[in-house]
Amino acid sequence: MARINFCGSAAHAVNRRGFLSTLATAGAAAFAADMTRVQALALPEVAQDLRRNQKRCILLWLAGGASQMETFDPKPGAVTGGPFQSIQTSTPGVRICELMPKMARRFKDTCIIRSLNTRNGDHGGGSRMMMRGRAGESNLDYPDLGAVLARELGQENSSVPDYVSFYFATEGRMFAPGTPGFLGARYGSMDLYTSQIPENMRRAGISDQDHQARNELRGLISGQFERGRLSDSIDSHRQAYQRMRGIMAHERLFDINREPQAIRDRYGPTLFGQQCLAARRLVEAGVPFVRVGRAWWDSHGQNFETHQEMVPELDHVMATLLDDLEQRGLLESTLVITLAEFGRTPNINSQLGRDHFASAWSSTLSGCGIRGGSVYGRTDETGNRVADGEVNAARLFATIYRALGINHQKNYYVGVRPVPLTDPGTEPIREVLA
Repeated sequence: MARINFCGSAAHAVNRRGFLSTLATAGAAAFAADMTRVQALALPEVAQDLRRNQKRCILLWLAGGASQMETFDPKPGAVTGGPFQSIQTSTPGVRICELMPKMARRFKDTCIIRSLNTRNGDHGGGSRMMMRGRAGESNLDYPDLGAVLARELGQENSSVPDYVSFYFATEGRMFAPGTPGFLGARYGSMDLYTSQIPENMRRAGISDQDHQARNELRGLISGQFERGRLSDSIDSHRQAYQRMRGIMAHERLFDINREPQAIRDRYGPTLFGQQCLAARRLVEAGVPFVRVGRAWWDSHGQNFETHQEMVPELDHVMATLLDDLEQRGLLESTLVITLAEFGRTPNINSQLGRDHFASAWSSTLSGCGIRGGSVYGRTDETGNRVADGEVNAARLFATIYRALGINHQKNYYVGVRPVPLTDPGTEPIREVLA
């Protein structure tokens, strides 16, 4: 067995590399036997370091379908190109729409996937597919990305939520609600529709003593009901309730007014900016998955006016979020995704709009596990079809899972039926991964 050099001081017992190195060279059992080292995990500085390196994900959900032509795959000069020009990014030869100058300058951490062909141009069906990575089945309710990451990346005894979703707009809300599917309520989303701070979490004047007494009474009644009953649903409900009690003690995580004014100013006054700041606070505290919905991109008419208003906001907030995560040492362990249910048609309709289009559109991945400053796939000169590197929803999700250190080929079980995490035979896009 490899010798472990340790001075005996708890303060020097563990750092991240030492922790992983010891496991690799001496084996988990030998490490667990050294109780002095195990106790050191409780030190605040060690807990902070381990939390910093926990994988997590922020999804910027561009609800309604943002145009790839006015964001990450411009075609200036083409008959389908529209009025905007392209600009050079920090990667030679890679250009994006002129409406995104901040992301062009800090492209070093981002990969654009320009070759999505997901074949579903319906808001509802497309949203479900792009939140789950696969088409649905009538007899099986698949979990969405947030629920899977809550299951795979969440900490068993954590008192922070595993899956938070901000979606204040009324448009499109019904199309892609968070769903834990067959994983059960334990991995369901905390949906925030009207307030950035979860409502109905306060004890409303009840003392700590009364609150504890009520919890004990509830536990007694629940225990009597559960006795002799073995049910995944009952267990899932109990775990969800216990998690909610822990969340009540962490209401402050949602309050961006606790941030310095300079930080709030950087994100800007828009709702999208404020929610992305809240998302950063949440992942920093250990929340594995946060979705921030920005609606409504469904520009069947006046596409260019719509995007001239919304794309600069996306550009500013996304660049600020990536900067903030990087400055806090979190970007290497946080994957930031931009995604929608589909893109928009290259052809411009009679209302100067672009319609639904799922045959050749774009997404971006930034940060954790991603080869930054890169592009994967290519569309033709007019943007009407994928010319190289076609990617479907399953392959995109396999890439997301691999970037986060999750085995995309693993099986879940519904009864005795194995359900693979991604469609059988799916492989991640290795050129995208760091």
